[in-house]
Amino acid sequence: MKVTTDACLFGAWVTEEVRSQESGVRSLLDIGTGTGLLSLMLAQKHPETKIDAIEIDKEAAEQAKENVNVSLWKDQIDVINADVRNFSFIKKYDLIISNPPFYENELVSVSERKNLAHHSKNLTLDELLTVIKKNLGTVGNFFLLLPYKRNEEIKRLFQRHQLFISKILLTRQSVRHDYFRVFIKGKLNGQEKKELEFDEMSIWNEKQEYTIEFIELLKDYYLYL
Repeated sequence: MKVTTDACLFGAWVTEEVRSQESGVRSLLDIGTGTGLLSLMLAQKHPETKIDAIEIDKEAAEQAKENVNVSLWKDQIDVINADVRNFSFIKKYDLIISNPPFYENELVSVSERKNLAHHSKNLTLDELLTVIKKNLGTVGNFFLLLPYKRNEEIKRLFQRHQLFISKILLTRQSVRHDYFRVFIKGKLNGQEKKELEFDEMSIWNEKQEYTIEFIELLKDYYLYL
C-alpha cells in the first residue's frame, strides 16, 4: 500500500494537536490502519500511549504488523485484523484516529484490494461515526482525514450523530489549488461552548517547494526537509 503525502501531513497534525492537550492520551484506536503509518507517527511522539490499530484487509494488516515489528515502537502498537463494525473493544479510548475510505457510490476498481482501501462499501462514513461514538471516552477526541468535496455531507452526518467538531484544517495541494482534504478534530459533545477553530495549509508554495508550515510539521518524519 502507498503512503500518501496528505496522510503524513494528517498524522503530523494530529500529533501536534495531541501534544498541545492538557490531559495525557493513554489509549488510542486507529481505525483502518493500512500500513500502520498513523499509529507509528503517534507512537514516535507519545511513548506513553498504547495503540490498537485495526484493519479489515488481511494483507494490509500483515504489512502493518511487519512495519510495527521492525520499528522502535513495537511494544506500543497492537495490530488487529478484524472488521471494526463488529469487533468488541474492551475499553473506551482517549483518542480515535482514522483515514477512512473516501468514496461512496462511485465507480470502483477491478482490484478488490484497491476497493477496500479507497471505497467505503465495507465502512461508510455513517458507520465510522457510529463506531467512534461507541468507543470514544467521554472526554476523548477523534481525528478524521476526509475529502473536501464531501464537506457539506460531513456536517450533516455530524449533526445527526450529535458529534461536535472543535477544529478544522482545510488542506490544499498548493497555493494555486482549491482545497482537497479536510482534517477534523472532534469530540462527543460541545458542552464547553468553544468556538469552532478554522485553519488552512498548502503542501506546496508558488515555487513548487514545500511550504514552511508543511516543513515545520513533517521535519521529524521526513529525512530530507
